[in-house]
This record gives sequence, structure tokens and C-alpha cells, in this order.
Amino acid sequence: METYDVIIIGGGPGGYSAGIYASRYELKTLIIAKERGGLITKTHLVENYPGFPSLSGTELMKHIEEHVKANNVEIKDDIVESITKENNHFLVKTYSAEYKAKAVIVATGSEHRKLNVPGEKEYYGRGVSYCATCDGAFFKDKIIGVVGGSDSAAKEALLLSQYGKKVYIIYRREKIRAEPINARRVEENPKIEIIPNTNIVEIKGDEQKLTHVIFDKPYKGSKEFKLDGLFIDIGHIPQNDIVKPLNPELNEKGELVVDKYMKTSVPGLFGAGDNINFSFKQAIVSAAQGATAAYSAFEYLQKGN
Repeated sequence: METYDVIIIGGGPGGYSAGIYASRYELKTLIIAKERGGLITKTHLVENYPGFPSLSGTELMKHIEEHVKANNVEIKDDIVESITKENNHFLVKTYSAEYKAKAVIVATGSEHRKLNVPGEKEYYGRGVSYCATCDGAFFKDKIIGVVGGSDSAAKEALLLSQYGKKVYIIYRREKIRAEPINARRVEENPKIEIIPNTNIVEIKGDEQKLTHVIFDKPYKGSKEFKLDGLFIDIGHIPQNDIVKPLNPELNEKGELVVDKYMKTSVPGLFGAGDNINFSFKQAIVSAAQGATAAYSAFEYLQKGN
């Protein structure tokens, strides 16, 4: 069983940044990535990462991965099944192997939050999607709905407007919460219309695909609303199940609680990215957290742990 100074779980901005910094501290480092690039690879357009005025999430992560490889950091494509701690070492078990580590950085990110309404599961992949970058092209000249009011939902709607005939943003509140530049783009886009103060309570269709949704109150005289596609963007759920057996502190959202040094309540365990208790979920923030976590791991190991 091979032993590492630090094992980083997650191949997104937080995990990759941690890998770059850990290698510069001359720590024997392994990154285990379930999905290289993380959730940001599903983002069509990134315009707020320093040094790159405009590119896709996939392109951004390719650049960062090249930087990781330039530092000779080992990356394994695998899924972590469990993490346990024995004395001062962590045992990390994946589908295909087992490793020992003196420190672990958990940068497992998050997954899309579901609406949890009837029909959502049944019509997933048959009209229901959580990724406009992945599936938008299937809805050329169609009527599309986007659920959510965040900046991310606004960007999904803007991308989908390049494909669809009409895009409706369906939001439970009065006004979407997008960044001003994207709110303006939505407002100025003739293909996009916002349906405010409205919830979807059911997704319906035929044997093949989604055909319409049911609102909680009438819109233009009816609760039934015809759609060809529905993209759900209502936030994310932190992916922290693998660390729960270690009993670290988690908050009410299930986020891993860390201090400003990215230290958790478990000695030698650090966090970075969308799975920790920082409210501003951005690639640049995750990258900074990964750098901080790597430095904290270095300090932890310097003390002889």
C-alpha cells in the first residue's frame, strides 16, 4: 500500500489548486478525481476568472490541469469509497486500490439540487436536464423552461436562448438574483421571459418525453404550461458523505466546517471548494481555498504529524 504525504480528493478548481501548491512544498501528493474538472466543466461561459476574460468551464479546467501536470502531480481517475483514520494516518479506499496519507484535503464539490416533484425522475434525460452546456443543443427551436433565479440560472437561460425558440425563467420569487450584467442580458434578450412568484409542482409528459409542467397557480389562465425541455438550476448539495465516518463538524446545510486556514475539526483533514462552509461558491474562491489547504497541510506535516 503506497503512502503519500497528502491525498487530495476532487479534481475541480479547489483540488487542482491544492495539488499545485502541495507539490511546490515538495509533498508527495496524489489527486483522486471522480470527474476531472468538476462541476464547472458544465458551465458554458466563465468570464470572471482572472487571466481569462472569456472561456468555457471545460477550457478553464484544461488550462489548470496542464499546470497540475507541469508540477508532476499524480492524478488517478477513481472513486473514493471510504476514509478512515488510524493513529496519525488516513486510509483512503477507492474502487480499485487503497492508499495511506498523512493528511487529506477534501475538495469533493457539490451536485445539482433536485426539485423533488412528481415526474422529475421519470423525465430526466427525456426533457428534464440539469446542464444546459450538456443538453442545450437537443432543444433547437423548442420551448424551454429554466427553474431558478440565481446568476447560474440566468446564464443557463442565456445559453439556451441560442438554441430554443423561447426560454422561460420560472422563479419562486419576484426578481431573479443574477449579477447585474447577466440580469441586463436577460432583460434585453427578446427570447427570454421571466415567470415570477411561481413554483412547478409536477412534471408531465407522454411515454417518450416531457410535454408540460403544472404550476402552483395559474399563469395566463392555466396551471398547465407546455414545454419541450426543462432545465433545473436551484442550487447544489455539498458532497461530504465520504467524510462523515470521521465525524468532522458539518453545518445545517451539510457543508464541511473549516476555519480560515481550511482546517476541519479532525486533525490532518482539510477542506476546499463548494463542499465547505463558505457562501461564495466560485472557481476562483475554490482555487484560493485549495492553495490555503495545501499550505495548512504542509504546516501540519512540518510539526511531525
